[in-house]
Amino acid sequence: MQQYLDLLNEKQLEAVTTPSQHVRIIAGAGSGKTRVLTTRIAYLIEEWGIDPTSILAITFTNKAANEMKTRIENMLDGSSLGAHISTIHSFCVRFLRSEIRKENYPSNFTILDADDQKSIIKESYKILNLESKDYPIPKCLDFIANHKCAGFTPEDAMSKASNFYGENMAKIYKYYDDRCHQLFGLDFDDLLLWSNRILKKYPYVREKWQNMFHYILVDEFQDIDNVQYELINLLSNENTFLYVVGDPDQTIYTWRGADINIIMGFTKKYTDCKTIVLEENYRSTKTILNGANSLIKFNKNRVEKDLFTNNAVGEKIVHFTAADDDREGDYVVRRIKDIIGGGEYSYKDIAVLYRSSYLSRTIEKKLMDSRIPYVIFGGIRFYERAEVKDMLSYLRMITARDDLSCKRVINVPKRGIGSKTLDDLFELARDSHTSIFNSIDVFEGSTKTKNTLSNFKKMVETWIDKSVNMTLEQIFQMVFEESGYRDMLELSDDPKDEERLDNVKELMNDVVNFANSNPETKLEDYLSQVALYTDMQTSNNTDYVSLMTIHAAKGLEFDNVFVIGMSENIFPSARTLEEGVRGLEEERRLAYVAFTRAREHLYLSDNNGYSYSSAMTKQTSRFIKEIDEEYIQKIGMNLVAERTYKPEATGFTVSKTSKYKVGDIMIHDAFGEGVLIKLSDDGLYGDIAFPYPHQVKRVALSFPKLHKKEK
Repeated sequence: MQQYLDLLNEKQLEAVTTPSQHVRIIAGAGSGKTRVLTTRIAYLIEEWGIDPTSILAITFTNKAANEMKTRIENMLDGSSLGAHISTIHSFCVRFLRSEIRKENYPSNFTILDADDQKSIIKESYKILNLESKDYPIPKCLDFIANHKCAGFTPEDAMSKASNFYGENMAKIYKYYDDRCHQLFGLDFDDLLLWSNRILKKYPYVREKWQNMFHYILVDEFQDIDNVQYELINLLSNENTFLYVVGDPDQTIYTWRGADINIIMGFTKKYTDCKTIVLEENYRSTKTILNGANSLIKFNKNRVEKDLFTNNAVGEKIVHFTAADDDREGDYVVRRIKDIIGGGEYSYKDIAVLYRSSYLSRTIEKKLMDSRIPYVIFGGIRFYERAEVKDMLSYLRMITARDDLSCKRVINVPKRGIGSKTLDDLFELARDSHTSIFNSIDVFEGSTKTKNTLSNFKKMVETWIDKSVNMTLEQIFQMVFEESGYRDMLELSDDPKDEERLDNVKELMNDVVNFANSNPETKLEDYLSQVALYTDMQTSNNTDYVSLMTIHAAKGLEFDNVFVIGMSENIFPSARTLEEGVRGLEEERRLAYVAFTRAREHLYLSDNNGYSYSSAMTKQTSRFIKEIDEEYIQKIGMNLVAERTYKPEATGFTVSKTSKYKVGDIMIHDAFGEGVLIKLSDDGLYGDIAFPYPHQVKRVALSFPKLHKKEK
């Protein structure tokens, strides 16, 4: 153990060895929090003699949980295997498998993923005679989640409804809630809410689990919400050692419920709490770190800290302003070529980050034009691909035979079972208070359809019987072959089916790996794990530029980072600016997270083109101006006038004279004809008076769809 303690700096060592019962670790970006957390667990086991089974460590991604397990096992030669290290949702699954029977639910309940939820909402449209365009699925799911998390039942929602729209939303909520119960299904919100409800309702259950875990450690504590915090409190008693790790400056998920006040107010709830601040950064150069520090200091709601590093000073942060989107993309690609041409870095050492997904369009096009390999992270994830979900639904037919899985695969491959038959089956099942699968036996239809349905049911029942004495790999192969899914892909002339086949084969690898790691596991355990696990990404090329939103980049680091789209109303976004100081501080934290992903070089870019999303010309983000001048180099264009673009240069040459003057008649493709009534001091913008309803608008004089009317 001592050899691992010797690797820690003074503050890290204090954080690992503190005897305090309640501890808050404020871990700055790149300060080695994972090392501290894993060494703390190893220290509890090795030096304090703590039983590993009494330790519960909560993380927020499966990837982080697996990394922690591996590190601890390496420290202790595998003796940490008894500690429960998982995401909070994985813990809830374990808890509910043990305790949910008390609520008259089976322990093999189905975990409903996003597609399952959408399917139920689509069902509600038919039952309630509603149009999806009037009640979009995302709005319905938000309505349901918000009411559930606030403790409001469908009946409460109906009583609160003040209009026809609200009443119909309450009806959709009611259908969704009833359908979940029919399916014995729980969505991700339910996993937490049902756990909390059981812990509150049954004191002896709460006491049992409090006595099970004497040491609770929570990672990424800045991103937990009130429901998650309630669970942690319910698992704790006056004897629990509670150890939380996070950084208020990296709270970037308030839009999905995270509450920065939880980590900020932790010391008020636990007055004996010891706070330890980790300020030494091991990731970035001094210049990048100091630039990020100068930005985040504009936030008021934070724990004061000043990160430092013993790394090299490094080069200045580069800020480039282009004329338009295309020129910004050209600049980024040119820089990437320069980086690769230097011979020191590979494509995998480069990331392009952006505030919103739509910003990737231009850079994708430029990368493709230059034949630079890239991967977008956060696109269609592995487990969300149609062929993968088909196979998982087939496997769920063995364990649960739920309606959602049955509807998905009953006609895949094509068996001649049309939507009318499915609708009739659904109605029959609903009237009989049973499942679609069970209603097949009493279905009345043509002889051909009845035989087809009967054969499908017999096939599944045969799988159920055979699977009892089969390994997970054997079950998967049986289903893949006998369902006809393999032939459907292998005999297809569609070139895309070759890739789909590879995805199914990769899923089988996943099944085999899971079985090898968990020899005593059951099929339902694998399906539970898959429903929770969403981190897997695949790529045929191991060397590529990574493109992703800043939210997706949390926890990652690269030698070279580009942050594009650094324009006002884009970053910070117009929506968050409407939220006032709270929204602005969240956006500034997001910028701070983006900047601190960079180890050696940080490039920030924006452009003066026209934004259709904000209906105005772009201006450089305030976050650029908040970076101390000492740490940033600004290049590119500063004025708009007569420009000549030079691809080999770092910017533009600008003539001193504008070709426009007050009084000119201007024609805008969208707003029509108007009069230029004012020029900005720098010549960048013009105030143009257009006819009603457009009135006076400030427009970039470089906007391509604006020109002067010729006399």
